[in-house]
Amino acid sequence: MSRIALSLAAIAMTATATPALAKGCLKGAAVGAVAGHYVGKGHAMAGAVAGCWYGHHRAAAAAKTQRAQAKARH
Repeated sequence: MSRIALSLAAIAMTATATPALAKGCLKGAAVGAVAGHYVGKGHAMAGAVAGCWYGHHRAAAAAKTQRAQAKARH
């Protein structure tokens, strides 16, 4: 059952994410899943979700900073 849920979550994340922010989500999800796995049984999925959210947040903040710096140069 958890493999089905994980597969559906992965498909949903990749289908709805923009290319620039998908990298942050996927990297964060991978790190979060590993961390959740080591925390205890059944926490890998929660770690992946939290990691995806955090990675998406960091990628969006970095993109915003880059846009502001590019705008300041012109």
